[in-house]
Amino acid sequence: MSSITSTYKNKENRLHPDIARWFVVYTKYKTEKFVCEKLSKKGIEAYVPLLKYSKRYDRKIKHYEVPLINCYVFVRITKDQYIKTLETEYVSTFLKNRGNLTDVKNEEIDILKRIVGENESILTEELTFEEGRKVEIISGNLTGLKGKLIEKQGKNEFIVELESIGYQFRMNINITHLSPIL
Repeated sequence: MSSITSTYKNKENRLHPDIARWFVVYTKYKTEKFVCEKLSKKGIEAYVPLLKYSKRYDRKIKHYEVPLINCYVFVRITKDQYIKTLETEYVSTFLKNRGNLTDVKNEEIDILKRIVGENESILTEELTFEEGRKVEIISGNLTGLKGKLIEKQGKNEFIVELESIGYQFRMNINITHLSPIL
């Protein structure tokens, strides 16, 4: 018991009074866009990665935007904006790890922005890379992203893991856009 209480006594407060950092807040299901709008009206920088897709019906085509990660809104705040963020309608709490707020790196926010901007899924010819090989994307919207090749069944499956929030994304990437990491 004493080791657990000593861990929580040594909480890191990652909120800085002057420097804004990215954090994640949990929201009520299907309220991510609403929460993002409300936070923006309060002067808080908020971001929800949205996937755009269209659905064809008999007489019309409907366009949708759905969150990449349900119930998550990314906020860039300083210490004095913490309470304002929690007071926002449909915000439940901040994402925490061992009692500490989990901050998200700017690079990971950039990766999320590139992922939702990448709207094509390409099937390609036979891979020349073996499964499990670490690769880097060398062209396109996702340039610089690194991951691991996981499947070889007529398409290129590429996993990107965002370390601080622990999510993995599986996407189809053209073989000409990949380079092996030595």
